[in-house]
Amino acid sequence: MLFAQRFAEPIARGEVDLTFRRWKRPQVRPGRPYRTLVGRLEVDEVDEVAPERITPDEARRAGFDTVDALLTEAGRHAQDGTPLFRVRFHRLDEPDPRSTLAATPPSSSEAGDVAVKLDAMDRRSGHGPWAWATLRAIAAEPGRRAPDLAAAFGRETAPFKADVRKLKALGLTHSLPVGYELSPRGQAVLASRDRRRGR
Repeated sequence: MLFAQRFAEPIARGEVDLTFRRWKRPQVRPGRPYRTLVGRLEVDEVDEVAPERITPDEARRAGFDTVDALLTEAGRHAQDGTPLFRVRFHRLDEPDPRSTLAATPPSSSEAGDVAVKLDAMDRRSGHGPWAWATLRAIAAEPGRRAPDLAAAFGRETAPFKADVRKLKALGLTHSLPVGYELSPRGQAVLASRDRRRGR
């Protein structure tokens, strides 16, 4: 889910715990955590709602002064009949497991297990080996813009960023305000690979 930055503090304070979205079908599921620009959120409930049934209290809990203001912002796609969904959520205060993993250097055996996964990613790829090459590119130029990194590989930005998210899920990279950098775990895995190959 995308949120404007203005919602960050109200969500952190617990003042905003609802959002209203027009989707053809629900794009989030109850019980699942989601990483957003305003922090990690867990969805509690998702249900379709008629605009006229939204209450002033719900509008305030979604960060709007009035129901009309909420509906104005949610008005995109209203004319084509796209359903309106009410999403109730809460902020997760515990550490992001992915960040904890990224900060933890692996043991020798763990580094080997990650290497096996990266090798498998390269073998299964429909666009050629990318996993190790992407790690090396990020290590060589931390903070380089994702479109520039993608172009260096002759790839479109969106699928390239999707692949980098796979590396991030393994705890190997961090996102920067611009570009990426290797996490301590990523640095250790790459160094282990180089040692095994005598580099």
